[in-house]
Amino acid sequence: MELPLVVGVDGSDSSLEAVDWAVDEAARLGLSLRLVHASLWERYEGRRPSFSTDRPAEEVLAEHIAASCAERAQLRDPQVKVSGDVLPDDAVSVLLHAAHESFALVTGSRGRGEISGVLLGSVSLTVAARAVCPVVVVRGGQRNRQSSFGRVVVGVGDSKEGSAAVRFAFREAEARGSALHAVRAWRRPAHEHVDHPLVADDAAGAHEERASALLTDALRDAVREHPQVDVHRQVLEGPAHKVLLDASAEADLMVVGALRRHGHFGLQLGRVAHALLHHAECPVAVVPQRA
Repeated sequence: MELPLVVGVDGSDSSLEAVDWAVDEAARLGLSLRLVHASLWERYEGRRPSFSTDRPAEEVLAEHIAASCAERAQLRDPQVKVSGDVLPDDAVSVLLHAAHESFALVTGSRGRGEISGVLLGSVSLTVAARAVCPVVVVRGGQRNRQSSFGRVVVGVGDSKEGSAAVRFAFREAEARGSALHAVRAWRRPAHEHVDHPLVADDAAGAHEERASALLTDALRDAVREHPQVDVHRQVLEGPAHKVLLDASAEADLMVVGALRRHGHFGLQLGRVAHALLHHAECPVAVVPQRA
């Protein structure tokens, strides 16, 4: 039995966009959808008189958020099985705990009360950097969120760090019937300086060929397992974060890996994933890879 797709909801416009995206994703993958809302009102309930018959406003609000999001999801696609929970903890703890029994976590890019103009909410960033399952942060333009381009992009780094991301991207492309664009960036070493243009071209060609070979190697198993997926390989010169940000403009989903080191409790998110979560023009999936 497949694990559910879990969405963190808080009633913000961003989380409603995440709900809509997640309903479509659950339908594509044949998954159930679980909506979770974190609420801490219970911690302070003991301060209220025990004889009071009034329900705390925080309790009413939390239940309303969960119920209205569940109704929205059910109206969007009645075929998707939807459940909703209000859990007594902070949002980060709730989502990180839910990650252990989730196919993937889905969040909006900003929560309620976030400062206007902030690039990415702190909850989404922390969850993407620590969760044990894939995390999708729903961001970008409406056409990107609605999968109008028929294109999934996966950033391919070192194969040992990105095999989980490659597998996730192939599964997404197959479920969507989309083309998969596998992108690997390359750069000349900073110390490499060649004055003669022909020699410089040869050196650049060597770096590009090596990047192409590494890309082919990273995709080999997934290509064999998903022969029906239309794969486009791209080897591009430039900083990886910039290359992938450019590719996000016409992508339905950007997939990148994030290395998780055992015993490390800080935020485990590389520079590329960090940049994409803040600036990409489409939803971003961060897929953890154990070191």
